[in-house]
Amino acid sequence: MNKIILGITSLMVTCLIIVLVFYQNSTKTPPLKLDQTEAEQNQSDQNEQALYADDTIDYSLQNNKLQITYDKGKSWTTVPIEIGKLFEGEYSGNKQELIEKSYIISKNRTAFLYSDGLGLSDQKINLKYSLDQGKNWQDAVVTDHYPSLRFRKVNFLDENFGYVIISGDRTMSQEMSNVFVTHDGGKSWSETNSSNVSRLISDGGFVDDNTGFLSYGIINPDEPDLYVTQDAGNSWMKANINIPVQYNEIFVQAEMPFKEEDHLAVHINQGPNGDYEGGKVKGKFLSNDNGKTWEFSTEVKPDETK
Repeated sequence: MNKIILGITSLMVTCLIIVLVFYQNSTKTPPLKLDQTEAEQNQSDQNEQALYADDTIDYSLQNNKLQITYDKGKSWTTVPIEIGKLFEGEYSGNKQELIEKSYIISKNRTAFLYSDGLGLSDQKINLKYSLDQGKNWQDAVVTDHYPSLRFRKVNFLDENFGYVIISGDRTMSQEMSNVFVTHDGGKSWSETNSSNVSRLISDGGFVDDNTGFLSYGIINPDEPDLYVTQDAGNSWMKANINIPVQYNEIFVQAEMPFKEEDHLAVHINQGPNGDYEGGKVKGKFLSNDNGKTWEFSTEVKPDETK
C-alpha cells in the first residue's frame, strides 16, 4: 500500500514540475529580433524633427542641437557645443536663431563665440572653430574672465587675421567693451587698448589688420559716435563725421565701414526711433583719409544697402 501511495505521490510531483516548466516558458518575452530593434530605432529617429536648409551652407537649432550643413541639407554635422552657452549673458532675443554676428559658417572656416562658467559675473569667452567643415573642432580662449556678455561679434579678414568685439557688465546706458585680435587664425588672442568709451556699443570691426572701428550709441542716439584706430588698436580716436544741416538728428548711428574702390564708405542709419522717409533710409558717407573724417555722399534706400 505504501508503495502505491509513494508511486502516486511521485507521479503528482513529476506532473507539477512539468506544468511549472511549461508555464514559465510560455510567459517569457521572446528576444527582440534584429528587424524589430531597427524598427524601434527608426521610430526614435522619426520623432526628431526633419532638418531643412534654405541655403547651401546653413545651420539648424532643431532637436536641441546645433547642426550645420554644407550641401543644402543633404547631410548634417553636429557641432559639439551646448546650445545654451551660445546665448549666455544679457540676451533676450529669439533663441531659435543664432545671435547675429556671433558666428561664422563658410566653406573654409566655421566658428562660434560662446561663454562658459559657473557664474554670469565671471565667464570665460571661447571660440569653437573648424577649418575642415566640421570634421575636426578646436577651442580657443579669447579671454579667461568677463562679466555678463551683451554685444558679441567675430569675423576674419583672411586665414590669419581675425577679431572679436564683446561688451558686458551693463548698467543702464553704460558698459565695458573690449576688442581682441588674432594673427594665427584664431589659435591665440590678444586684447587691444581700450577706446575708453563707456556708451553701449552698436557695431565695430576691422577693414584691414590695422584699421578698425567702434560705433557707439543704441539708446536714443542724436548723432553718430564712431571711433577709429589706424594702428591695430594701440590707439583710438573719434572720427569726424560732417552731417549736413538737413540731416541733423536724422542720420545718427554709424554702421560698420567698408572698403569701396580707393576709399572707405559707411552707412549711417536713423537709430531705433527714426521716421524720416519711413525710418529705413540711410546716409552714405565717404572717407579719403582711412576713416578719420567723413563727408556726406547720398541717401541710400533699403534695397540699395550693402
